[in-house]
Amino acid sequence: MTPTGSGRRRPGQLETEIMTVLDSALRPLTPGEVRDALDSGGGLSYSTVVTTLTRLFEKGAVARHRAGRAFRYGALSAPAGLVADRMSRLMAVEPDRATVLRRFVSNLSADDERLLRELLDEDPSEG
Repeated sequence: MTPTGSGRRRPGQLETEIMTVLDSALRPLTPGEVRDALDSGGGLSYSTVVTTLTRLFEKGAVARHRAGRAFRYGALSAPAGLVADRMSRLMAVEPDRATVLRRFVSNLSADDERLLRELLDEDPSEG
């Protein structure tokens, strides 16, 4: 069963879960170690983890190096960076950005809306 409880992950959820595992690891992990950290019950296939890690490598989100017959993977950015990149890619293909942003903001919780307003009010030269 996935964290959503439905048996199926949301788009991008496995990538985020894998990035979280890699980000918290003390050393680069093999695909088998990643799979075991995510699902010790064996419901997640090894090939799914390898495919997702390969895609993350191709996106530049993880580093990969050979260790014997396998690769070891390490996070190059935090999971939040992957989500932000995904949001940027989605926005890049939408010509009516104002409507998308308006709808996005209208669906935020009050706390998230307050946080967004605080972030927008920050001086970019301070970050």
